[in-house]
Amino acid sequence: MEWKDRIVATPDTLFGKPRIKDTRISVELLIDRLADGWSMDDIVAAYPHITRDDIQAALSFVAEIYREESFVAVGKAGHDKTAA
Repeated sequence: MEWKDRIVATPDTLFGKPRIKDTRISVELLIDRLADGWSMDDIVAAYPHITRDDIQAALSFVAEIYREESFVAVGKAGHDKTAA
């Protein structure tokens, strides 16, 4: 999946967050819905102006970002600060 054909980020829309081209549906929203247990079909039913390919592009985008980064912010995501 070539995400670059479907994912855009412009400063004047959604504060520059990556989103599905020609929509105001952010990559973040799609990832949040998937993390909440929604299926691709659930997402398409709720947001009929996007497609399964758009969702796949969002996943490909996130995967590429994580491959390129040299860190993962596990501490921000819920690291147990009381553990010794």
